[in-house]
Amino acid sequence: MTDLAAHELRVLVAVERAGSFTAAAEQLGLTQSAVSHAVRSCERKTGAVLFDRGRHGARPTPAGSRATAQARHILRLLETLGGEARGAAGGEVAGTVRIAAFRSAAAHVLPAALVRLTARHPLLTPEVRIVPDIGRGTTGEVADGRADLAIATLDVGGATDAATGGRPGLVTVALFDEPYALAHPVGAADPRALPLVDWTENCSSYTRGWWAEQDWIPRATVDAGDDSVVLSMVARGLGMAIMPQLTLRDAPDTVAVTDLGPRRPTRKVGYVTTPELARTLAVRALIRELRSTVPVLGAAGAAGSITA
Repeated sequence: MTDLAAHELRVLVAVERAGSFTAAAEQLGLTQSAVSHAVRSCERKTGAVLFDRGRHGARPTPAGSRATAQARHILRLLETLGGEARGAAGGEVAGTVRIAAFRSAAAHVLPAALVRLTARHPLLTPEVRIVPDIGRGTTGEVADGRADLAIATLDVGGATDAATGGRPGLVTVALFDEPYALAHPVGAADPRALPLVDWTENCSSYTRGWWAEQDWIPRATVDAGDDSVVLSMVARGLGMAIMPQLTLRDAPDTVAVTDLGPRRPTRKVGYVTTPELARTLAVRALIRELRSTVPVLGAAGAAGSITA
């Protein structure tokens, strides 16, 4: 197979992102025919149809989704090449490091790590994206080449096949176990009898088994958009919620937190990256700071005081 050129990979990524050849051409400053020619060249070289063309524009086929994810990984490594060479020669880490994180991790895990990271490496710029912890979540951002490292919730065996999008060999390392607790209004006589306030991200593989065993948990009366909205509703006396303790660090004084007992559900929080990026100076520096952040979070990233 004739080698794919970097400019052809950029065209693939642009078409997938823009959803049409015309929009991709505008973004790249090319003609529509040049973009069409580059895509046909990629399809010829790969031996697969990469985009479905039609009135809807251009949608990636399964082969196209895989190809564009690989293209983003390759282009990212090309972007880091110069900084890696200069860093190896002079010892300074420079450039950008792209991070995907779910909201509570971005609020309570990343800040301390990024403060130390940028103090030690002032030429390194972190770029943080908040990604909901549903579906493929933050792990999918790494698998698709949109992030260099993700703060993710991990299954016992690491990232799931669904999250990785079929990409084998992602590096997944647990940082800490985060328990869940019961959040309810202060002074509630029987917190477990209150209506349940929940949110979409809270229904995950690491809690589903425990959840199914509990006969006291009602169906949610409110399905809120995110965990911060849930906390606000609990604070106003609208019900109780079962929440991970990173989120409970945001709990106002009107919210009490009660332990769910020795068999309480927990989730593993860790980082996900690729083997190639794990060896880059920027990602290695970030990982060092994340690991040193864990003890500061306290045992299992615990929130403040929790009543029994």
